[in-house]
Amino acid sequence: MTEQSESSRKGIRQMSNWEANVRKVIPYTPGEQPNQPDMIKLNTNENPYPPAPGVEKVLKGMDTDTMRLYPDPTAGDLVHAIAQNYHLKDEQVFVGVGSDDVLAMSFLTFFNSEKPVLFPDITYSFYDVWADLFRIPYERPALDENFHIKKEDYFKENGGIVFPNPNAPTGVEMPLEDVEDIIRHNPDVIVIVDEAYVDFGGQSALPLIEKYDNLLVVQTFSKSRSMAGMRIGFACGNEKLIKFLNDVKYSFNSYTMDRTALAAGVAAVEDKEYFEETCNKIIETREWTKKELKALGFSFQDSKSNFIFATHATCPAAELFEALREQHIYVRYFPKERIDNFLRITIGTKEEMQKFIDFLKDYLK
Repeated sequence: MTEQSESSRKGIRQMSNWEANVRKVIPYTPGEQPNQPDMIKLNTNENPYPPAPGVEKVLKGMDTDTMRLYPDPTAGDLVHAIAQNYHLKDEQVFVGVGSDDVLAMSFLTFFNSEKPVLFPDITYSFYDVWADLFRIPYERPALDENFHIKKEDYFKENGGIVFPNPNAPTGVEMPLEDVEDIIRHNPDVIVIVDEAYVDFGGQSALPLIEKYDNLLVVQTFSKSRSMAGMRIGFACGNEKLIKFLNDVKYSFNSYTMDRTALAAGVAAVEDKEYFEETCNKIIETREWTKKELKALGFSFQDSKSNFIFATHATCPAAELFEALREQHIYVRYFPKERIDNFLRITIGTKEEMQKFIDFLKDYLK
């Protein structure tokens, strides 16, 4: 072997060694985002109605010259609008790039014990992804046979707790008194309540943050405020928790929110009438859809979200998923243990849900 080829061989071997220092994770896979003109998109829990009229007005009136300037690193106007809306102090609100960003930052900030963090076995799949990414030990207490969280499973020693309420993908809501019981039993760790869907008939834990300094409540603009494409999420808690979150944020990216998101977010929060109107429309359509699905042989736990997690008495979920897909009707299917015979069906407009039900009536007859 020549000296040059030996050198090349060593170089290749040395280059391959870099992989030993790479942080490897199994990534979260987001929901499918089809783009077809005739589709009915009921797979990613987006709001079927447009954002508040003020959002469009703000975006059309944006001065593009301001884009050469950095945005406000404190997101002050949006923080203030959210605080005012929920009767909080500005110092009790943290804003981030969607609730995913806020939650991931919360994992990084608050879950630093050697004890395991607790979250349900059936829930968002990115909880365990973040835990693996940040090297956080975790356990996943099993939901009961009706997909309810068993609060007693969260009374044991742990390094922190996070759960959605209502849960996803099941849509099941935990009563607020049970949420408080979990917080009360865990005074020495941070408890995060993820409330992405609470505006569709659920009861928020926000009133409890004045009572418990270890509670962080996370919400999003993606669902009830029709702004999934703008990426705005926020967390509410006591001033010390929010300061710790900001410290971490400023440590790696001071400018997480761009100017358009900040301005549009303020406009969305300020239009309370439109917010309530669209939420009520979705709730009304959801309740109508529940009745129609039950008449067709579907069963499901009561949903307090903008989706229904349903299974059919005789038709396998995987088959129905594909049949719907062929008609450009997209719902979400999870080929996972315990839930592989369920479909998660986002609530669209009344017209969309009527077409969805009409297809099911024809297919299942």
